[in-house]
Amino acid sequence: MSTEPQTWPFDSPPNVACFTVRSIVDGVKPVLMASRDADDGAWQFLTGDAFNKTEAMLVSLKSMVARDSTLLQLADLQPGWMAWRERPDAPWSRQAEAQQTEE
Repeated sequence: MSTEPQTWPFDSPPNVACFTVRSIVDGVKPVLMASRDADDGAWQFLTGDAFNKTEAMLVSLKSMVARDSTLLQLADLQPGWMAWRERPDAPWSRQAEAQQTEE
């Protein structure tokens, strides 16, 4: 039985490259922050912690969803927006990145 949705809900293809960090890929830390770049719509899935650039990785969007199916809830996240949560079982909050820098 497959856990993959019947139709891909994202406007980005499953094989699009996403930015993340090794601690998420290795299963050490959860995704607590997601964003889409305003200029090109690139996805970033992060822990919310500071990280060293040497920890950065490029992986497919499909592989991120396979690691954490709650990312499906962010399929409608528009470029220039970010989402965050306090813990893996908490609901996602969303905000335009421009609003965050103005506050």
